[in-house]
Amino acid sequence: MTDALKRLSDEGVAIWLDDLSRKRITSGNLAELIDQSHVVGVTTNPSIFQKAISGGDGYEQQLTDLAARKVTVDEAIRMITTADVRDAADILRPVFDATDGQDGRVSIEVDPRLAHETTATVAEAKQLAWLVDRPNTLIKIPATKAGLPAIAEVIGKGISVNVTLIFSLERYRAVMDAYLTGLEKAKAAGLDLSLIHSVASFFVSRVDSEIDKRLDALGTDEAKALRGKAALANARLAYQAYEEVFSSDRWTALEKLGANKQRPLWASTGVKDPAYKDTLYVDDLVAPNTVNTMPEATLEATADHGQITGDTVRGTYEQAKAELDALAKLGISYDEVVQLLEDEGVDKFEQSWNDLLKSTEAELKRLAPEA
Repeated sequence: MTDALKRLSDEGVAIWLDDLSRKRITSGNLAELIDQSHVVGVTTNPSIFQKAISGGDGYEQQLTDLAARKVTVDEAIRMITTADVRDAADILRPVFDATDGQDGRVSIEVDPRLAHETTATVAEAKQLAWLVDRPNTLIKIPATKAGLPAIAEVIGKGISVNVTLIFSLERYRAVMDAYLTGLEKAKAAGLDLSLIHSVASFFVSRVDSEIDKRLDALGTDEAKALRGKAALANARLAYQAYEEVFSSDRWTALEKLGANKQRPLWASTGVKDPAYKDTLYVDDLVAPNTVNTMPEATLEATADHGQITGDTVRGTYEQAKAELDALAKLGISYDEVVQLLEDEGVDKFEQSWNDLLKSTEAELKRLAPEA
């Protein structure tokens, strides 16, 4: 079942699972995926935690204890989510050790309500790193305008970061710049650069969802021919930008001091349109030194019928640019689409967090001891 996943790993793509729950940890399922499906990392986000905790399986005892202590709902959520991340990090620790810190990572996101607040994001990132207290954690910071200086600051303190919600090429370049600035701050502070790692989560499927909707509204043959092309084109041009930045003189100076490249991570790789093959954003985004974080359905589909045929990114840049140019000629504004997707992404995670607050608060009230 896992030949395609092995081929993907052999091509230099790290396979991370885009999901976490206590049941996945305690049942042995996560350990099994690491052992049998080449999974070498885990990503979480507010939506994933909202689904896991609202599902309730495995959280009752901790919620009962938290209710007895009369903790706030915010504190309860942080205690629950950091416990899951800590346990997952321990399960992945052998992978972390075997890959010299590159993989075996678990990501946890700063409170999404802080997405437009730089100082608060930095403070939250430091708090999360302290709370989880595992070297193989990545703190997720969104690539909003307020997030960029926070990324530089947090990296500068020696905390490894997963930059999330990247949709545009311009913002991706700003993210890589923030990473390099952070490494330069860390160097000035006398920190060991080889211990700092980062990935940049470039979102894929949502780009097609939004642009395809606009193409369908146009309805012409020319528009129909471009369906399902934008997300791959965007991601492939992101990899081109990665190659440029991480071959620059600025990067080379840091690399000589032991710094690690910030790997591109393909996020939102579950295919949303049934007209497309369900492994589209895996098969067609194979390139060295990347990460593909997959929901379990995509992981299973890739294991079953993924077509891993080698590098499907390098050598495609001219075609990718031509496809984005063709969209512009049809009047579809790239800048408008990527800004909309960023705004929606932040809003969606904030809504999931608020839903989680409400459902957890209800559970704490239900389990509160009789007065």
